[in-house]
Amino acid sequence: MKQNFGVNKNRDYLKSLISILPDMPGIYQYFDNAGKIIYIGKAKNLKKRVSSYFTKVQENRKTALLVRNIADIKHMIVETEEDALLLENNLIKKYKPRYNVLLKDDKTYPWIVVKDERFPRVFQTRNIVRDGSAYFGPYTSVLTVRTLLGLFRKLYKLRTCNFNLSEENVKNRKYKICLEYHIGNCLGPCEGKIDTDFYNQNIDQIRDILKGNISGVIKYLKELMKQFADEYKFEEANEIKEKLISLEKFQSRSTVVSSTITDVDIFSIDEDKNFGFVNYLKVIKGAIVQTYTMEIKKSLDESKQELLEYAIVDIRQKIFSNAKEILVPMGLDISLENVKFRVPQKGDKKKLLELSERNAKYYRLEKEKQTVISRSQKSTERILETLKKDLHLNEFPTHIECFDNSNLQGTNPVAACVVFRNTKPSKKEYRHFNVKSVEGPNDFASMEEIVFRRYRRLIDEQKSLPQLIVIDGGKGQLGAALSALEKLELRGKITIIGIAKRLEEIYFPGDSVPLYLDKNSESLKVIQQLRDEAHRFGISFHRDKRSKEFIKSELETIKGVGKVTIELLLKKFKSVENLKKQSFRAVADEIGDSRALIIFDYFKLSNSKSNQ
Repeated sequence: MKQNFGVNKNRDYLKSLISILPDMPGIYQYFDNAGKIIYIGKAKNLKKRVSSYFTKVQENRKTALLVRNIADIKHMIVETEEDALLLENNLIKKYKPRYNVLLKDDKTYPWIVVKDERFPRVFQTRNIVRDGSAYFGPYTSVLTVRTLLGLFRKLYKLRTCNFNLSEENVKNRKYKICLEYHIGNCLGPCEGKIDTDFYNQNIDQIRDILKGNISGVIKYLKELMKQFADEYKFEEANEIKEKLISLEKFQSRSTVVSSTITDVDIFSIDEDKNFGFVNYLKVIKGAIVQTYTMEIKKSLDESKQELLEYAIVDIRQKIFSNAKEILVPMGLDISLENVKFRVPQKGDKKKLLELSERNAKYYRLEKEKQTVISRSQKSTERILETLKKDLHLNEFPTHIECFDNSNLQGTNPVAACVVFRNTKPSKKEYRHFNVKSVEGPNDFASMEEIVFRRYRRLIDEQKSLPQLIVIDGGKGQLGAALSALEKLELRGKITIIGIAKRLEEIYFPGDSVPLYLDKNSESLKVIQQLRDEAHRFGISFHRDKRSKEFIKSELETIKGVGKVTIELLLKKFKSVENLKKQSFRAVADEIGDSRALIIFDYFKLSNSKSNQ
């Protein structure tokens, strides 16, 4: 088949490189014109794999772009496919080529390290140093790490100092025991108060626990406790017993899945358009001892199988896994030495795989939710920035309040206050007001009253004040609200504006020329939303009040029906029309037979008069 080098200027040079590639496993590296690595891949057969990039038309745009940018090819032969997998993984993380998948950096996750030193320390870290120390993790929960470290310190009284406790330093008494020894938290290895063999036995038990082999440690401690008891060393036996109780409590928190499943790794994958999410479960002696989900950014439209292969190699290398069996949801084109890949069809192993798949799915859904929240936060920050700029504010208006008056032909004057937090309605903070001190339809006086009452109360209750107040109305309503703020000595401390409905004019105190915001402005849309919400909230309250007042006034004309009865009827039936539709028994159950009879007689008489 004719080789397709696209528009690559070095096609003859690249042909010559491909022609000498061996039919062996290895890794290949693609370089651009600047000598930078742009892609690293693995292959069972180097010649066949690299040739495939140039012997067909690449439908994926990114892959076609990669091929077009290849200026040089280098390769490395390895003994086995597994070696190729590991080498590819390490080189990708080292060079981070442009066209390779991006494996999420795990420095954000904590590990537990057992240091390679005399009298080893055991502590939490986020950085892996290849110095011979043993690392266990990564743990997705810091609480789990702290729980384990707390358990170890309680059971084994490990040292926490970073002294160099070499045999020579201890012998020469270079260091002195500290407070940790005196309060019983350390065994004093710095002064040789404990030998290395006993200390290392404790460290071996800690390693077993971190590997998930808790039952083995429990079995050993039970035998040791019995031995101390047989030798009448009851104090030592009791110390072992306390360790056993702590370990058994910790073991009970592990998820036991099956006593027949011993040492197995489980991997599953979910994906969206841009990322793959690989979940890993580690099972030892029938219990899940570790779970972890890796996020992989796609680059060249990689398949689920390819992403899963990348993750398996990377995760097993990170956690030093040596499980001989791996459960996966699909057949894979990789092989690892002394490892069997299985796609379970039924039983406990199938249930384990389904659990892993659910973890991967939930992780994806959580990331999507976080992305939506993040976008919303960015949108909010942008709108707040726009409001601050357009209204010439000194700070972001994260807390805005808007007021509106409502009355009908001078009756039942009420007002509403709505509250927005970070440009979103905070409905639990909305407030209604019955205007108390104003007689007749006087919008200006009503506005002054409710603004004064609102902020008098907030001040008295020591609650936060808004950065921006919006008044539904023009200069008159704005002036009335400003008078209320002056009485409270708040003028100049809170920005206040009015919005006139006809031309959507924005008025500022003391400025006769209104501000006109672009009709598509995000600032204007927020102000309009505040105004409309205040109007809606006020109107609904006004209608409810008028309805109740009408019902109440009509019922008050009935002789023998008092205020308590009226309130009961209002609470239950809401309106006179609804009350008239009820059966005698429904009304009597609320207020009793005698008063129900009075009401029914009244409405019967009223209806007969209206029909005459």
